[in-house]
Amino acid sequence: MSTGPGADSAPVHQPDTYSQARERPSRGTFSSLAIRNYRLFFTGAIVSNTGTWMARITQDWLVLSLTGSAAAVGITTALQFLPMLLFGLYGGVIADRYPKRRILLVSQAALGLCGLTLAALTLTGHVQVWHVYLIAFLLGMVTVVDNPARQSFVSEMVGPDRLRNAVSLNSANFQSARLIGPAVAGLLIAGVGSGWAFLINGLSFLAPLAALLLMRPAELHKVERAPRGKGQLREGLRYVAGRPDLIWPIVLVGFIGTFGFNFPIWLTAFSEEIFHVGAGTYGFLNTLMAAGSLVGALLAARRGSTRLRRLVVAAGVFGVLEIAAALSPSFWLFALLLVPIGMIGLTVNISANSAVQMATDPVMRGRVMSLYMMVFAGGTPIGAPLLGWVTDTYGPRVGFATGGLVSLTAAAVIGLVLARLGGLKLAVGWHHGHPSLRFVPQEPRPSLATAA
Repeated sequence: MSTGPGADSAPVHQPDTYSQARERPSRGTFSSLAIRNYRLFFTGAIVSNTGTWMARITQDWLVLSLTGSAAAVGITTALQFLPMLLFGLYGGVIADRYPKRRILLVSQAALGLCGLTLAALTLTGHVQVWHVYLIAFLLGMVTVVDNPARQSFVSEMVGPDRLRNAVSLNSANFQSARLIGPAVAGLLIAGVGSGWAFLINGLSFLAPLAALLLMRPAELHKVERAPRGKGQLREGLRYVAGRPDLIWPIVLVGFIGTFGFNFPIWLTAFSEEIFHVGAGTYGFLNTLMAAGSLVGALLAARRGSTRLRRLVVAAGVFGVLEIAAALSPSFWLFALLLVPIGMIGLTVNISANSAVQMATDPVMRGRVMSLYMMVFAGGTPIGAPLLGWVTDTYGPRVGFATGGLVSLTAAAVIGLVLARLGGLKLAVGWHHGHPSLRFVPQEPRPSLATAA
């Protein structure tokens, strides 16, 4: 990466200038696993993440089977993320105020109970679509507190110098589970029914609960907790509003999360309406995307820095790839494009997540990460029903292309905004014999005295 001034090379943790800075050197792709508490956390998470992916795929397929509507899948997704939109910031206040390990013990147990309830309804044959809607909403309510607590708890386990590595490994963990979960879910749906996938998901939360109980609290990095008091929510919003290195990555992932990450809608619709394949192939498509995401996460774990240019460029490439996949004439071209879509999409997510976390004061991290998750995931109640309607009305190709176009446009506009903040301009020309678009420092305007 270039080291010039401006948004293309700015370190995310220096808001007052957009000049280059270095983070502490990386200690290897898996360096955070040397820490016992994080190793326990990582092990428990991969079990529950596998169950979560099984349930997510099964839930989408169950709703589609019950209703025959991509819009209904979008409503389910929207209900699961609606609480984050409505109450997400309050979850951040709770995460900053109380011990995060205790919060996670309660929230992970609640998530497991939701999974077991849906399993019981499905296995007994009493499940109706409104049951799925209700449990999706309850899962979202628990996630309001679980997400900011879990995100900010990472820094307490590994410390600031390994934070980016741990964030990347968390994403690799999640995507590794995504390789297994959808494939197993597809086999279970086809073989014994949806209820068993939900049951395994509910039981999988025993693993993170055991991991949290086995941790050594004395080995956690001490973080100042916010005292009880009025105005803490407004304080968090003012903090972000005054930090360009926080607000613009959050705005960008908000657009992409709202419009570009509606894969449950698009993959179910492409499987049913375009390629006419079953649940097993739908799981295979999710596995391909997960493979790309895993590669993206491991590559991110090796990087020693987070730059805004990488985030903006990755967001633009993500949008282009989605448009290309939407226009793919064959199943195998569509399937192959899901691999780089997963890889670049994960690069966007990790770059923004680690950028925001490392730029934030520890005492504010819960509130800032709750805002991040509220914007990234909380936009789904808006984007999922809208793009579900577009997909039902105009077809899966138009729906998928719309998400890609919005992502590409957001990347271009925010890239230009960051360039102006960094004193850069877009230069069109030739570089090493090839046409290129680059941001270069603006030439200072002459003063009136100089001009005279």
